[in-house]
Amino acid sequence: MTPIRFKNISQLREAILDSPLQHYVAVLLSDNPVDFAPGAIERIEQIGADTESPLLYGHYRERLTDGSLVRQPVAPYQIGSVTDSFNFGPVVFINAATALHVISRLLDLLGNDPLPLDGGWYSLRLRLSVTGTFVHIPEYLYTVNKSDFRKSGERQFDYLKASAEVMQRQHEETFRLHLELIGARLLEKPERVNVSEGSFPVEASVVIPVRNRVRTVGDAVRSALSQQTDFDFNLIVVDNGSTDGTSDVLAAIDDPRLHVINPDPSEQLGIGGCWNRAIDSEWCGRFAVQLDSDDVYAGPDTLARVVAKFYADRCGMVVGSYRLTDLDLNPIGEGIIDHKEWTDRNGRNNALRVNGFGAPRAFYTPIARVCRFPDVSYGEDYAMCLRVSREFYVGRIYDAIYLCRRWEGNSDADLSPEAVVAHQVYKDYLRSIEIQARIKLNAVDTPPVMPMLGNDLNFFDDDFDLDDENFGFDDDDWIDDDELPF
Repeated sequence: MTPIRFKNISQLREAILDSPLQHYVAVLLSDNPVDFAPGAIERIEQIGADTESPLLYGHYRERLTDGSLVRQPVAPYQIGSVTDSFNFGPVVFINAATALHVISRLLDLLGNDPLPLDGGWYSLRLRLSVTGTFVHIPEYLYTVNKSDFRKSGERQFDYLKASAEVMQRQHEETFRLHLELIGARLLEKPERVNVSEGSFPVEASVVIPVRNRVRTVGDAVRSALSQQTDFDFNLIVVDNGSTDGTSDVLAAIDDPRLHVINPDPSEQLGIGGCWNRAIDSEWCGRFAVQLDSDDVYAGPDTLARVVAKFYADRCGMVVGSYRLTDLDLNPIGEGIIDHKEWTDRNGRNNALRVNGFGAPRAFYTPIARVCRFPDVSYGEDYAMCLRVSREFYVGRIYDAIYLCRRWEGNSDADLSPEAVVAHQVYKDYLRSIEIQARIKLNAVDTPPVMPMLGNDLNFFDDDFDLDDENFGFDDDDWIDDDELPF
């Protein structure tokens, strides 16, 4: 099995046709040379023969500059594994016949238009995922030289860089058509909310869950209490068992607007559980506005602008934009993170493709009390935002009204490979649940065309024959699609 370096789908098709007839082809997704473990190719071929999967991939090792090896696990593929940054590893193994048919279909749809900047890889792997279940092999199959030495916290914003904007827009269109294909694209306009209904103790509550942030929580609290508004607001801090002096910092702040909730340690709440305690409390206002314990608002008008947006657009949720800074508030990184990929037309669909919504996040409290946060400490905000956006209008503020401070104490500053995978698995799970919910909401009369959900595409002809000129496929076998997936 001689690996093929992927450049674009047209080149891959020609390389497969020029290669000796084989069931699976190894496709390299980077220029990093691959050293296969003894017996790995035979193992992959065996699993491919047993499963007929359109795509196989597995764990690998990375060789450091000193020659030592570190394990690099990869996440199992779910129906929600739809981000263009999903890490398959540097090499995948693709069913040759399935790839040829899918690529031919994509090239026919493309016509004379140029290939997208990624060569069509995102389109190819989404379409492959509709033909059968990707097989994740939880075994270490090969070794590559480590090439990216950045910490996890430095890599997470790559897709928001200005240099990636054109490719991201191409991926959005590809993903839009994927959602249409599986019946998960939301087409109805989201519901507008009468946010004036009901009686609340104050108009807005700033919510800060915290555990052991003695170095930064005082800054966050002072930022919240210094907001200038023409309405009443308060601050709810959920001190989740701090042991480093955080509780003393909070106790020393003498302001009647500050309310501290101290869950019993036996509850073992995550950040999401802390949020639920805050929004369920007797102090929670009409709107609940997020502030992390190591961040600050960009100015004294942040809260007023968020509340004004709720009323102006009758939102179920409002999300702002933020600037990355160091602990001393010096700007770092790519500048403003504004998530301008969000649009009223397609934002709540495209939100399934990216890993976040933005900050600060604010919720109309009655909606948050119904939708609820999952009681976890990673992805809880993404879960809530996906759920709310499924049904309700989301207002956006594209100015930087929030300062996200990056420092060594951030929980995602430098995650282990295992932790990165665990985070990926959980967010893909959230997307999987949300995709299935949206398919159900769309009231599709027939089962969705996703084998992962348990239906059979009947993708292959009964007379499948690798010697056939068309590799056993009929155009009638393909799912009808009259739009270009790029």
